[in-house]
Amino acid sequence: MATPKPPASIDSYIASSPKNVRPQLEKIRQTIHEVVPEAIELISYQIPSFNLYGTLLISFAAWTRHIAIYPVPSGDAAFRKEISPYIGSKSTVRFAIDKPIPYDLVKQIVAFRIAEI
Repeated sequence: MATPKPPASIDSYIASSPKNVRPQLEKIRQTIHEVVPEAIELISYQIPSFNLYGTLLISFAAWTRHIAIYPVPSGDAAFRKEISPYIGSKSTVRFAIDKPIPYDLVKQIVAFRIAEI
C-alpha cells in the first residue's frame, strides 16, 4: 500500500479536505493572517502551520468530527475559562465541525502564542 503524499501547501491541504470543511479551514487561515500577517505558511507534520521568526507559531488540521488547533497557549485566567469547552487534550483545541467556530477565540489563541514566542 502506498503512503499518501503530504500536501505541498496549505492550499492543497484545504483543497483535499471535505467540501463542508473547506470554508472553515480557509477562515481559520485568514484569521491567523489577520493577527500576524508576517507569519510564513508551511506544512509541518503534514498539516497547515505558520512560522514566526523561525519558530512554529500555530498549526491546524481537519479531522472527522472537529478542526484542531495546536498548540494551546497558557494565556490568562479569562482566556483559560473561555477556551475550556474546546480543550481536547493538554495541547489541542477542538472545534466541532457541525458548530460555528469562535474565530475571535482563534485570534486570542494566536495572540497568546505570539506572546509565548
